[in-house]
Amino acid sequence: MKPGPAPGPEDAADELPAVAPQLRELRRRAGLTLEAAAARARLSPAHLSRLETGRRQPSLPLLLGLARTYGTTVSELLGETPAVADPIVRAGGPGAREADGWTYWQAGGSGRGMQALRVHVPPPDSVRGHPQGRGQGELVRVHPGEEWLYVLDGRLRLHLGEAEYLLEPGDSAHFDSLTPHRIAAASSGGADLLFVHTLLQSSLAGLCLGGTSTTHHR
Repeated sequence: MKPGPAPGPEDAADELPAVAPQLRELRRRAGLTLEAAAARARLSPAHLSRLETGRRQPSLPLLLGLARTYGTTVSELLGETPAVADPIVRAGGPGAREADGWTYWQAGGSGRGMQALRVHVPPPDSVRGHPQGRGQGELVRVHPGEEWLYVLDGRLRLHLGEAEYLLEPGDSAHFDSLTPHRIAAASSGGADLLFVHTLLQSSLAGLCLGGTSTTHHR
């Protein structure tokens, strides 16, 4: 008996679950006409229409292209339900990290559009021995995003553009990160604060504190 032909891409596509409802919904959610979506995915409007009505199943490479077009994942296109992220960050969870005397702890979930940290800013005198001759409080930063901070303990000096603010416990600040800014403690024991930023794709150490970082477990 002769073996049957090896399965090809069309056979693999036939085994995929129906994606027509998801394709139509994602296109409408993106606010795209059939013609505009087809142009972005480098398809003819007729081909995309057949995919949306279930008259044709997409190949795996085509699924990847459509996922990029709609800013989603192949899993969502296939109607798979992603795992629900744990909304709770327990005390004593992720270890503390240190960079140039600053110490911070993760205070929010990973993979979010908003990152939350608990930060200890060292006192001004502690930066005198810094190997580069200056500490974090002297570094002016400018980058896309927004920042919010809330002082828990100690006093904090915040420079925003040409303005300077002295923040006490209970004070908070919310500003555009494209405004040149720098942060330093203004009390002998340093300052503790909650810090939230929206720049997701940079490393936390490089974004918030700069320099190299080391990890400590509590």
